[in-house]
Amino acid sequence: MTKLQLENAEIIVGVDFTNNNRVNEILDKENSFLLYPGKDNFNLSTKESSEISAFMGNNPYIFILDGTWPCARKMLKLSKNLQKLKRVSFDNEIKSKFIIKQQPIPLCLSTIESVYTLLNLLIEGNLEHCDTKKFLLPFEKMIEYQVEYILNPNMNTYRPTQREINPRDRYKKSTQRRIIFK
Repeated sequence: MTKLQLENAEIIVGVDFTNNNRVNEILDKENSFLLYPGKDNFNLSTKESSEISAFMGNNPYIFILDGTWPCARKMLKLSKNLQKLKRVSFDNEIKSKFIIKQQPIPLCLSTIESVYTLLNLLIEGNLEHCDTKKFLLPFEKMIEYQVEYILNPNMNTYRPTQREINPRDRYKKSTQRRIIFK
């Protein structure tokens, strides 16, 4: 959803990006950063626009680890190349709208909310010139639909009739198994 809202975004799927050719190609550029929370990061919320421009340079590449918090930590732990990046972060003062998913702490944001906040900070620092007024609209509509469905589970869905869900055997019958010991 976040990529659909961004003009120059790229999704690179994986967990360990240490030997990923595309990631390493981007990292060869001088101005690559990782958006990741931390105390020793360059905090965009507390810097003047001139400081942000001086630190990030022109056309910065910003890596965003998209996944659950445990998955993002694992990606960073395994990806030796991403560990070396300068990190940027921001002070979050908003509560996440992602009310259907439990966050580790109340001020944790979803990926799309983090990118929205980042973009607005980069706009203030004159590093970005996009319009973010409707950036969160698809996300907000998705949450609205999910909450509506939770509150009214019998509402019509995209399927014309209600299907019966039949449990399946997760394992083959013992006579169908083929185990070979040597």
